[in-house]
Amino acid sequence: MPDVYATITEADLAVLQRLAEILELRAADPQQVAIRDAYLDDVGFPEAARVLEVGCGTGAVSRAIARRPEVGAVVASDPSPFFLERGRELAGGLAKLSFAEADARALPFDDGTFDAAVLHTALCHIPEPAAALAEAYRVLRGGGSLVVFDGDYVTTTVAVGRIDPLQSCAEAAVAYLVHDPFLVRRLPMLVGAAGFDDVRIRSHGYTEAPRGGYMLAILERGAEALAADGVIGKELANALKGEALRRSDESEFFGHIAYASVIARKPS
Repeated sequence: MPDVYATITEADLAVLQRLAEILELRAADPQQVAIRDAYLDDVGFPEAARVLEVGCGTGAVSRAIARRPEVGAVVASDPSPFFLERGRELAGGLAKLSFAEADARALPFDDGTFDAAVLHTALCHIPEPAAALAEAYRVLRGGGSLVVFDGDYVTTTVAVGRIDPLQSCAEAAVAYLVHDPFLVRRLPMLVGAAGFDDVRIRSHGYTEAPRGGYMLAILERGAEALAADGVIGKELANALKGEALRRSDESEFFGHIAYASVIARKPS
């Protein structure tokens, strides 16, 4: 069950549309907004900063960055033409924001172009994260900031007991949506090996209870992935999705993912 994001340019339209919905649902979640604001506040963008987001998806994070008063311009890059088009639509003509098609491992930008490079839940989807970090290093000016935010996805849980069938959906979703669920645990080492210094890591916990939201969409994808792989039948997949909704409706839902942000500098 490979990570769909790692081969996003090959995904069919229905998958892309559903992923776009999930990305925007997550971005609008109040906890996610608070977490995003917290780590962006940690960056210390210079006045009129020029910022690159690598793997922008539908551009939700780029929109938030572009609205910060200290930021002068944001380039949102992604390999998916579909996501970029949706991003342009959602940006609504936001003057400081532009979009560019790009592979994180071969960015089409000159050396020393940006004051900050942001990878928001993007690096875990890239089969060669060291190559992406090397490219971020190259396009940053001396003293520029690398900002990586990602999930420690092996912590993803919805279990409310020792044996909980919904946990299988959570684990299937991680397998379907994440290339390397352990990546965040190696991030400080990888960032240092790429040449960055002043490496700082911060933990951000995300919990949904007693009702679900974003994580209900994740469980739905997990149940559908199990059915698509023939592990379970459609009837059981529908029953599992129904159980997730029941728990939420009856205020019995619990879901948790641990996230982390890493901020580092390119030496001047």
